[in-house]
Formats: sequence, C-alpha cells, structure tokens
Amino acid sequence: MQTALTTRIVDPTAIEEAAERLRAGGLVAFPTETVYGLGADAANPRAVAGIYEAKGRPSFNPLIAHVADLAAARRIARFDSRALTLAEAFWPGPLTLVLPKETNCPVSDLATAGLDTVAIRVPDHPVAHALLAAFGGAVVAPSANISGHVSPTTAAHVKADLDGRIDMILDGGPVEVGVESTIVGCFEHPMLLRPGGLPREAIEQVLGMALTRPPEEPESDASQPLAPGMLASHYAPRTRVRLMVEDVKPGETLLAFGPAALPGIAHARAVMNLSESSDLGEAAANLFGYLRALDAIAVDSGAIGIAVMPVPGHGLGEAINDRLRRAAV
Repeated sequence: MQTALTTRIVDPTAIEEAAERLRAGGLVAFPTETVYGLGADAANPRAVAGIYEAKGRPSFNPLIAHVADLAAARRIARFDSRALTLAEAFWPGPLTLVLPKETNCPVSDLATAGLDTVAIRVPDHPVAHALLAAFGGAVVAPSANISGHVSPTTAAHVKADLDGRIDMILDGGPVEVGVESTIVGCFEHPMLLRPGGLPREAIEQVLGMALTRPPEEPESDASQPLAPGMLASHYAPRTRVRLMVEDVKPGETLLAFGPAALPGIAHARAVMNLSESSDLGEAAANLFGYLRALDAIAVDSGAIGIAVMPVPGHGLGEAINDRLRRAAV
C-alpha cells in the first residue's frame, strides 16, 4: 500500500473513476444503506491486504463480499433452498448470508480468513449498486473506519478515520439504516451470527423457524469469529461507555433514548437523544454519528465517559444493544 495517499471525497457520479481505482488495486470508500464501506477487489489478495492495513484490522476477521445482484452472488457461493428464500425476500438490503464457497470461488482466501464459507450481500443503495455494476465483480467492504472504532455513517466520518490511508471516498450523503447488516449463517440450522439492520423477527417470519445463536461468541480479539463484527470489542469510542444508566454521573456525557429525565442530567457535559419519540429506526440511524459526536466532546472537554440510557431489545433494538455492548467492552 502507498505510504502517502491523498484521500479525496468525490461526487457520487464519479462511479467509473472509482471502479478503475478498484481494478487497479486501490481502496475506495462508498455508501451503503447501512454504513459506509471500505471497498477493494475481492479477488485481489494484495488489495484485500490493503484493507486490513488501512483499518488496522486483525487478518483473522473475515470480510463481506458485496455484489450487484443474486446472479453474481450465485457465482461465488452455494445457495440451498433456505438461503435462496432469504436472498429473494431481502436482497437488495441489509442482510448478509454466510454460505459455502462455490467451486473456484473468486473471493481471496485472505478475505474469508481461510474459512470454507463466504459472507455475501447485495446492498440497497444507488451509489453502491452503480459502483458494483461498473466494477463487474465482488467488492469486499468492511466498515470504512479504523478497526474497532465507531462505524461511519457519513463521508466526513470516513475521512476523519482514514484520511491518507485510502484512495477516495464516494460521498452519498448520510446513510439510511445506520447499523451494519444482519448476518445469518446458512448452516444446517440457520444461525443469527450478528443482529443488524434487518430485524430477526422479519427473517424468522420468512423462514418459518427461529434462528439459533452461536454456542458462544469470541471471548477476545484473539479468537477467530465465524462472521464479521463478532469480536468482543468493536465499535468502540475513545472514552469509556457506561450502559443501562439510571443516572448521569458528574463529568459524563449522555446518549439518551426516549423521554430523558434522569437524575443528574442537568449537569451532563452534553446530551444527544437517539430518538425522543422512542423510534428504533431513528435511533439506529443516529447511533454511530451520535457516539462519534459525544466521544469528540468527551475528549475535548475532559469528560469521564458516555452514559447510555436503556434501549428496548426488540426489532432494531437488538442490533443497537449489540453495538453498544461491544462499544463498552
């Protein structure tokens, strides 16, 4: 990877230029409906290595391959009837499927962390779709941030983390969903590997069965996960995060949800409310942006941390709480 890249934020119409950078082994950040992704040619091991280098990401953590449509996905992975049902119901959209690799799967072994499976998704964003169609192949794309940091939901977030480390950023404005895709392992029994932008309930309704969970999640960053985003510590601000608070301690900032009338709130260094109306969709869209903003305020003001009010665990709340729990590790 180059040592002195100039990272440009470009208009989303610069699709062909971005596709050419990918073909040349470069790194291009682009918007999806969930978060901004950092893309590289999935078939180019050196380009994939550049992602790990730019993010400081452990190389045992697999990456999601993004493709333009189901036909492209079926050239990479083997679909059984349940996987096909999920793809047809939810693609394009915030669902990643972990599937057995197809024979001669073009996704590099580095991107799949040496596993016999590949994580694959068809994103639902016009800029992402245009880029994938112009590139013509699979693009691996984890979140476009330093590994473990809060995920980016705007082009400015990407530049703040990766300026000088990547080639370019396609600016598609703020994302719509705001938390990463839900990941389902299409094993003998479908397994929820990571809650995300598609609620578990919607998936279970289509499948007609409950999703299982992994027997135990990776206990540390030295464990190899089954899918992206499963490391114990992830999405972490620089300052301490305190969850399920019933009051605000002196010197804390507050990430609120719904009506905020906690003891000590008047003395909070700053307050940001994920959704004053208790709307989980609004909360998911605001989560990473507000965590970044409160983290910056805490660092600049010497605040002792971020206090987080409880968020219900149903629907998108499952994904929100998963991200908050990993941020607090």
